[in-house]
Amino acid sequence: APDLKTARLLMNEFVEEYAEKAPKAVKVLEEGFDDVTAVLVLPDRYRRRLRTTNGVERLNEEIRRRERVIRIFPNRESVIRLLGALLMEIDETWTTGHLYLNMDEYWQWKKEQQKSTEPAMLDVVNA
Repeated sequence: APDLKTARLLMNEFVEEYAEKAPKAVKVLEEGFDDVTAVLVLPDRYRRRLRTTNGVERLNEEIRRRERVIRIFPNRESVIRLLGALLMEIDETWTTGHLYLNMDEYWQWKKEQQKSTEPAMLDVVNA
């Protein structure tokens, strides 16, 4: 959905249509709706990156690629060492070179959001 209003409208339509056919699915959707739509309040640049599981899938593929080379691990600690080294390598790449998300723009957006909500908060406090 392009925005929260549309997402809520689509959810309500789904709930009306499937409330009797799939009550468990409807319950899960209603309970998790706020969590899964939280990304919709962010700027579009971040929303495109965070709405998918591409980052997790890429990480899992890197783990699988290394695991296929080793095939059989001698013990649990060797798996932890391999995964730890991989995660440290990815973290180092993101912190020193390629940035997955440029957070400077996010912090600027957040300041603007806080400024726009401050007058409304003062009205509530003064009322």
